[in-house]
Amino acid sequence: MSESVKRIRVPDLKEKKKRGEKIAVLTAYDATMARLLERAGIDVLLVGDSLGMVVLGYETTLPVTLDAMVHHTAAVSRGASRALVVADMPFLTFQISVTEAVRNAGRLIQEGGAAAVKIEGGAAVVDVAQRLVEIGIPVMGHLGLLPQSIHQLGGYRRQARLVEDAEQLIADARALELAGVFAIVLESIPAEVARETTAALSIPTIGIGAGPYCDGQVLVSYDAFGLFEGAVPPFVKQYANLGEQVVAAAKAYAEEVRDGRFPTGNSLP
Repeated sequence: MSESVKRIRVPDLKEKKKRGEKIAVLTAYDATMARLLERAGIDVLLVGDSLGMVVLGYETTLPVTLDAMVHHTAAVSRGASRALVVADMPFLTFQISVTEAVRNAGRLIQEGGAAAVKIEGGAAVVDVAQRLVEIGIPVMGHLGLLPQSIHQLGGYRRQARLVEDAEQLIADARALELAGVFAIVLESIPAEVARETTAALSIPTIGIGAGPYCDGQVLVSYDAFGLFEGAVPPFVKQYANLGEQVVAAAKAYAEEVRDGRFPTGNSLP
């Protein structure tokens, strides 16, 4: 395998941070999108529980099941040959006990083909992160806005705005690093807090709505490409409006079918 198509591994992300190379992350939920994003050079494919909203039609990520995550992770893994595939552990699959967390993370690795899992939370999940790492399952952390705690947070609100909250976030990040996580997503926090957190860690930070100072960035692909018709967070940059292109293409197809213009020269008996 040539260097240009060498599979990205967990240690490679830390090396990228050392070299000052930014890490590009996007969500993926199926094999076709995984292949396309790899062709674009995306480093990490996150099979996010955001699929609950942009693929399955739920209002939050909370209804997403482990079976659904295994299903979509397996699809992405079949389409990925270079990018690092990370799978979200959905709500209540790692919070009940360390034993359950190990079992559930194991399914995402064994059945889903993921290279790593992602868990939300700070001090409360340190023991889980540490145990998963101990048995050989790489873990990505997630701090700031935690979609699985949306009811407790009172909505999708910016986090760590107060000094004490920012200090707690940085302390949680350090604790997760000590537990062995290889990277941490920082979602919807002030840019200066993200910069301080990034400087405090030897592992990379991946920002989403956290300003430009993180070691990498992640977006929900359906948001970035204009495929999701729901509300898009204000920090999202839409690089295309593929939703409208799909509608236009489908409309053209439907008109040609109804007008008898498709198919033309039909050779079927």
